[in-house]
Amino acid sequence: MDFQIIRRVFKSPAVLSIIIFLSVMGPGIITANVDNDAGGITTYSLAGAQFGYNLLWTFIPMIIALAVIQEMGVRMGVVSGKGLADLIREKVGIKFTFLMMIALLLANFGNVLAEFSGIAVSSGIFNVPKFIALPVAAFFVWLLVVKGSYKSVEKVFLAASAIYLTYIVAGYLAHPDWGLAIKSVLVPQISLDPTYITMVIGLVGTTIAPWMMFYIQSSVVEKGISLKNLKYSKADAIIGAVIVNIVAFFIVLACAATIFTNGIQVNNVADVSNALAPLAGQYASILFAFGFLNASLFAASILPLSTAYYVCESLGFEAGVSKGFKEAPVFHGLYLGLIVLAVIIIMLPNVPLLSILYLSQVANGMLLPFVLILMLLIINDRNIMGEHVNSKLFNLIAIATVVIVMSLSIGLVLTALF
Repeated sequence: MDFQIIRRVFKSPAVLSIIIFLSVMGPGIITANVDNDAGGITTYSLAGAQFGYNLLWTFIPMIIALAVIQEMGVRMGVVSGKGLADLIREKVGIKFTFLMMIALLLANFGNVLAEFSGIAVSSGIFNVPKFIALPVAAFFVWLLVVKGSYKSVEKVFLAASAIYLTYIVAGYLAHPDWGLAIKSVLVPQISLDPTYITMVIGLVGTTIAPWMMFYIQSSVVEKGISLKNLKYSKADAIIGAVIVNIVAFFIVLACAATIFTNGIQVNNVADVSNALAPLAGQYASILFAFGFLNASLFAASILPLSTAYYVCESLGFEAGVSKGFKEAPVFHGLYLGLIVLAVIIIMLPNVPLLSILYLSQVANGMLLPFVLILMLLIINDRNIMGEHVNSKLFNLIAIATVVIVMSLSIGLVLTALF
């Protein structure tokens, strides 16, 4: 977009800023909202159903950490004009990058499986057989990227992001104990129980996932945001981080106020949706189920896309939504392959859908520190970032996130062994 024309037409600085922000808006809000995917909603639901209000305190540090990490990704993309995988390859070499991409590919495929299992679960809530829902959903997400440009795809993703507001309504309809909720936010209740630690890792892994660092940077680069509009892109990233955690907060709140309070055992999101109906009303149940379907479809489009981006960038292949199959055959082939393989696996009988959804988030949490360390090495390199290197505060927050997640992961392993 030609911002010089906009500046001549709109003289008011405030109006001008809003228009430029709306033009730049997208990567941060979309990336953050996809964090609330099928696996994420399952994890938040189980957190509320199993631990009540006790884990609400985690959202304060997660908002801060996610805002900083998303801002770092945006800044790296705008300043360098390159994706994160591309920068990692240049920083540490092709061999290490290749091994890391294999690990991320496997973890992300688990996430893709989680999204399509989410579609299977949510279609079951609405009495649609998964043998119909999955192929239709797969065709839809494939067609969206193959036939659309970056701008058209981004508009669809932004519309999907708005639907997440249904969870805030569902949380309100659950009539939570606001006093207890506020107390749980301000006064952390920490436990060394392995199930508690696993849940915290899952919450961190779904809120700050490794794939999102690659996607947000790649989408900023493909959108072509210039350095002079960096501040608007930063605002997009920070607003996205706040919104996604508010939505997640209300998911935990809804399940804590209803399922946990009434001592109901749930095994999957369908159980959660069904349990909400008599406790919070039919509308809360329908909104919860519809929000889950939207989240699953949304993330089923984004996660294979993120994987295709970072694999192609790391190996030097052409990548981009606006590029056709002839221009980027590996990119489009990988995107299609991930979708088809995920659908085939999820359609097999007796697939443990809940385990796939939950464990994919735990895997995210365990991989997160390694990606963050590489990001810190790159963003503090003045040869790449120039004057836009990290401040001491941002480094402190990012390093604290690495230390906390690694400590949780080590603690989980030790408690499992001893």
